[in-house]
Amino acid sequence: MHRLTLGDFELTVVSDGHYFLDGGAMFGVVPKVLWERRIKADAQNLIEMGLNALLIRDGKRTVLVETGAGPKLPEKMQRVYGNEARLLRSLAEAGVAPDEVDMVINTHLHFDHCGWNTYYRNGRVAATFPRARYYVQRGEWECAQNPNERDAVSYISDNYNPLVESGQMELISGDREIAPGISVRIYPGHTRHLQAVLIRSGGRTACYISDLIPMSHHLNVAWTASYDLFPVETMAQKKRFYAEAVPNRWVVIFTHDHFLPWAYVEPGEQEGKYVARRLEREGAEIVQVPAVALPYPQIPGEKVA
Repeated sequence: MHRLTLGDFELTVVSDGHYFLDGGAMFGVVPKVLWERRIKADAQNLIEMGLNALLIRDGKRTVLVETGAGPKLPEKMQRVYGNEARLLRSLAEAGVAPDEVDMVINTHLHFDHCGWNTYYRNGRVAATFPRARYYVQRGEWECAQNPNERDAVSYISDNYNPLVESGQMELISGDREIAPGISVRIYPGHTRHLQAVLIRSGGRTACYISDLIPMSHHLNVAWTASYDLFPVETMAQKKRFYAEAVPNRWVVIFTHDHFLPWAYVEPGEQEGKYVARRLEREGAEIVQVPAVALPYPQIPGEKVA
């Protein structure tokens, strides 16, 4: 578990575990001979990826950014991705129960970012975080209602529609502050309405950049995933992000990097190239926590027809 103090905030990277995706899909037009120097694929060309969520605490509120792939994947998808659905255990290891979460922010609504928003209880959808207010961009939700053939598989409506219908999920439009020191900003490319989450306090900034830069291996502006709906826009938005994040030394949090969840981004030796600098060298800590018994019943991944 990775933890960092940023001004008045304590930031903790919690995890829904790992899952596996095709390496070629994650690196798009980049040849395998290049990307495999950074991350090795198995015999099926799968690479191990993380499902990192961010826990933000300041003594007044508890905010969770993203909820992983969760427990509701159909059996076939479960076999393909091999996800662990361990976010609740990771939260317990951080000392947080589901009913202590005040806000949940989804950067977008692909299944691997909002899967623990809800769970099945007695065949019905229930909010995993019963007291929380959920936030996502209205445009993202509207796209999820009518996905095209290319990305329809990425959406599972039970992750969000019941929350919208109950009023627990708020559909927001554009950049805005969610809570003091916590705001969202649109960085389109992966989806049209992808939002990053910025945390500012004590003169420092951290940014959960989501799938604009899914792993530290994607720092190169031209290295975009095949899953990006608008790859040329992804490249332009990366440049926009680096223009602010690099000179101001933002802490950059990677949503899918199983081995390096956050880092500073610095210029590389070649112009236009960037490298990741580990935070552990400058005060962040890796917290060793033992496996714990959950202080509340494990929410099951109940199957429904």
